[in-house]
Formats: sequence, C-alpha cells, structure tokens
Amino acid sequence: MILVGVADSVGELIQNHPSIERALVQVQMPRMSKNELEEVVSKGLEKIGMQIDDQGLDRITTLSQGLPHYTHLLALNAATDAINNQSLEITLSNVKAATKQAVEQAEQSIRSTYHSAVMSSRGNLYPQILLACAMAEADELGYFKAASVIPPLKRITKKDYEIAAFARHLKDFGLAKRGPVLKKIGSRGRFRYRFINPSMQPFVIMKGLSEGLIQAELWDPF
Repeated sequence: MILVGVADSVGELIQNHPSIERALVQVQMPRMSKNELEEVVSKGLEKIGMQIDDQGLDRITTLSQGLPHYTHLLALNAATDAINNQSLEITLSNVKAATKQAVEQAEQSIRSTYHSAVMSSRGNLYPQILLACAMAEADELGYFKAASVIPPLKRITKKDYEIAAFARHLKDFGLAKRGPVLKKIGSRGRFRYRFINPSMQPFVIMKGLSEGLIQAELWDPF
C-alpha cells in the first residue's frame, strides 16, 4: 500500500491516522533539480532531432521551479513554435512564445483560482501583489515573510510600498473568495505565507511575464 499526499510534513499528512506511522517507510519527493529538468528537455529534443540554446533552456528550467509538468509544457510549445518557424533549434524567442501558450493551456482549476485571486476593481494591485508573492524570497518549505514581498513589488510597480499597503491583500489571498491561494502560519507580526497549490506559483510568474507585468530582466529567479 502506498500513501501519497501533499503536506508540509509526514506528521501533517497522517495526523488523523497516527497509528499507521510505524508501518510506513517515508519517501520524500523533492522538486526536481535544474540539472534534472535540463536533462528532460535535452533528451526529449534529441529523440526528435532538435536542440535548444542555453538561454532558452535556462528560461524553461527556471520558470518550471522544479515541477516537470511545466518543463514538458514549455518545451513542447517552444518546439512547436520553432518548427512553425522552420527551425530545428529552440531559442529564447520560442520560449517566450511558449510561455504565453503555457498560460493558456494551464489546468482550468489553476486559471480559475488565479482569476478569483486577482479579480478586483481597477487600482487594487491584486495581480501585481500576487506576482510579488510568487517572486518573494522563501525558505526551504516555500514560506515567505511579508517583508520579502517589498523588493519584487518595487520592481513590478516602480514604486515604494510598505507592508501596511498590501497587508489586506495578503489576508484576502487566504480567504475563500480569493481562492484561497495563500496559506498563513505564525502569530501576529511574525506571519509567513505560502502558495497552497505549488503549481500556482510558476503559473503566476508566467502570467506576469506574458502580460508584461514584469520583464524577465527584472525577475530575480529563485
């Protein structure tokens, strides 16, 4: 019997069934490394007689953030775009086109949750702040502090914002009406946040890039 789930720890995963812990062999499934993702792309392209330049490969693996689903999706669309342009070599230009296609082809649940999260009247900055959350420096479990949202938000908006300016947005992202899209832990003044669905974070960044909310040159990769 194999028990599979998504949680911060094994304890959280089996908290309602603690008696089964002694019968389990715990196998952690970390995100794939950049080198592993590069191998996925290179081996796949080799089989069809194509290749990819260094910039294109770096963009695909960086955007994927360790999730092979996005690696496959971006590589497929980049290869299709290159072939449509009568080329057997994928370049950064093809990957940029593939990013827009990947956003459109993302799972319906991801797109619907994103829409709920950012839907607002003009000027409320929900798309920009969610993008800043996706770009924020996080710990090994994916949690980030509110203060970590400030640097990417400045790069996105070209303005200086203090935490008080977007604290309500962070709170709203944890409510059902906004997905919820973020999980919050900790106590007042020491809250930390994380994307509930790991697939949402790369999607938000790709959405931001495809819509021009952030330029790749200003995006500080993880």
